[in-house]
Amino acid sequence: MAELRHSSSIGSRATPSPTASAVASSPLSSDFRPSIADDDDHDGRDRHPRDRSLRSCFQSFLPSDDLYRPHAYGSKISIFILLSLALAAIIAISSLVKGLNAPYLCRKDGITLQCPHVKESTSLWENPLSATTSWKPCAERREGINSDLPAENESNGYIFIHAEGGLNQQRIAICNAVAVAKIMNATLILPVLKQDQIWKDQTKFEDIFDVDHFVDYLKDDVRIVRDIPEWFTDKAELFTSIRRTVKNIPKYAPAQFYIDNVLPRVKEKKIMALKPFVDRLGYDNVPPEINRLRCRVNYHALKFLPEIEQMADLLVSRMRNRTGSSNPFMALHLRFEKGMVGLSFCDFVGTRMEKALMALYRLKEWPRRFKDGSHLWALALQKRKEGRCPLEPGEVAVMLRAMGYPKETQIYVASGQVYGGQNRMAPLRNMFPNLVTKEELATKLELDEFRKHVTSLAALDFLVCLKSDVFVMTHGGNFAKLIIGHRRYMGHRLKSIKPDKGLMSKSLGDPYMGWATFVEDVIVTHQTRTGLPEETFPNYDIWENPLTPCMCRT
Repeated sequence: MAELRHSSSIGSRATPSPTASAVASSPLSSDFRPSIADDDDHDGRDRHPRDRSLRSCFQSFLPSDDLYRPHAYGSKISIFILLSLALAAIIAISSLVKGLNAPYLCRKDGITLQCPHVKESTSLWENPLSATTSWKPCAERREGINSDLPAENESNGYIFIHAEGGLNQQRIAICNAVAVAKIMNATLILPVLKQDQIWKDQTKFEDIFDVDHFVDYLKDDVRIVRDIPEWFTDKAELFTSIRRTVKNIPKYAPAQFYIDNVLPRVKEKKIMALKPFVDRLGYDNVPPEINRLRCRVNYHALKFLPEIEQMADLLVSRMRNRTGSSNPFMALHLRFEKGMVGLSFCDFVGTRMEKALMALYRLKEWPRRFKDGSHLWALALQKRKEGRCPLEPGEVAVMLRAMGYPKETQIYVASGQVYGGQNRMAPLRNMFPNLVTKEELATKLELDEFRKHVTSLAALDFLVCLKSDVFVMTHGGNFAKLIIGHRRYMGHRLKSIKPDKGLMSKSLGDPYMGWATFVEDVIVTHQTRTGLPEETFPNYDIWENPLTPCMCRT
């Protein structure tokens, strides 16, 4: 019986599982029991009541198991957060490195041009160096590269153009003619500079440009001949016959238009004239290598005759030494001739007699636009508000003074006969008395050699403006955009100021605007209008902004 009772007593005790035993053995467990003695006697009484109360008190301060059960889940969240932070840091560092290595480039934000910030202090005479080191010219001829020009007997025929207009419009036409010849694999006959209807000039290509350099520099791109082939006997037909002329070329035509519509006629007739040829090739609808070729023609192949280059260098030297020591100078392209004022159909300050005479001039020259004249006042106000009117000499003077140019600034003026004469020029000359023209810098004898051709005189102005420290335009046109584009191609260091004529109109028309406010507006607005590197956009003008097709990262 005693044995039976003993075995029953043993069997009535629960045997703990290994898991329960492990939990019980942990001092952080709520079931923790000291191992010194059993909790209860066999009779069920507590042998150590004081120990039991201490344990209860101790357990109240211990964390429960519920707090430790999601420990593994919390670790996964922590790892995920750490990985996210590491990824964000990598992206931030990558963006920083990319930003440091990114080229300096101004971008359009609506109508506003946003340019990267530079730490350099502003200068009146040059753009910040850090804004001009990202890009370099890359349209020049590459030496040592085999030409892809087909053999002479594989040419598709000859094309011939009349380069119309003034010197700069003719220059653009010549560049486009070389590009079109390349597109069609045709031979280009040296372009003829058509007589200008305004200047009545009879300049030939060889009177203004270096023909030998032009032909030689482009020998690996396009085949160019100086004259119509001898086997084509009726040369007059090329100038007059409609059977030898392609006249339906639209403005800014794509390259494919020439391949589909002009090339078949060139192959059939062997010699074809293209006219009119003003702006007859687009920009963003031709292959990049064709745009690069146009830059090669404009900036490298088309050089003025040596005597023109030498005279221009002499004028530049005299401008830089007018103070007795080396000084910077500004070139101002002042477009305020009678023809420009009339064509603009803008209203300008003047007497009643001047306004009446201008109205008669416009009626005579542009009768279809003039009509009865009743609508012209509203049109003039709208154009001035939109910044489409030429700046007057007095407006130019106020703008330059607001920019910070001092009274002593040396200014070379490139312009025709200013409408209004000395009275119109008085405000500009009073603010900037050191105004000179080529006629004042050179002797009559020195210029007589160039008076035979009006375009030669225009070429002198072109080169002096190109080599000036600061170039300022006052109205649009081929001259200004070719100068600005060329100076950009030379490295963006040279300042080329393009006035915000809309701002000038608004500010000068506000009778309550003070001088300090006006100065601030002019300076802030023109910080990004100085010929800085600027991204191109659809329908951009390659002549004013050659960056994308003709310049490369340094």
